[in-house]
Amino acid sequence: MKTATVAPSAPAVAGPTRAQQALALFACVLLCFAASGIGALASVSAGPFYAELVRPTWSPPGWLFGPVWTVLYLLMAVAAWLVWRAPQSPALKRVALGLFGAQLVANALWSWLFFGWRLGGLAFADVLLLGVLIACTLFAFGRISKPAAWLLLPYLLWVGFASVLNWTLWQLNPNLLG
Repeated sequence: MKTATVAPSAPAVAGPTRAQQALALFACVLLCFAASGIGALASVSAGPFYAELVRPTWSPPGWLFGPVWTVLYLLMAVAAWLVWRAPQSPALKRVALGLFGAQLVANALWSWLFFGWRLGGLAFADVLLLGVLIACTLFAFGRISKPAAWLLLPYLLWVGFASVLNWTLWQLNPNLLG
């Protein structure tokens, strides 16, 4: 009589602990708000400068940008955290999070180009690059976590709007955004 042999099962791979997940979420929030802070350094005089610009009638009031960006940075942080904690391959996550990092750099650079150095054309080129990087990040995140991709959609839409606004402000203010 033959006895069935059971192949040894592979050891279960433990996922991150709750403490590790909380720390990772904190790190994602910190990273996003660090990028925000770097951009904010260039935006110290953004309020008076924005008020000085000739703006289209559809441009938002200056006070709206802070709350909108705060929400967007929180959504970005949660999206990155969802990707980090997903069980997919490390290589796939590395690419997605690398794109996420690249778009954070382009995001922070925009404030310096537009508000700090008042280079409307270069700021416009940067915001277009930022939109492409966000779209690539959204696509890469979507392969790993659909909720993470959805969380980036408001960011992509806002940056699309910001691109049009950047172009318009640059065209209306060649003396201030040369």
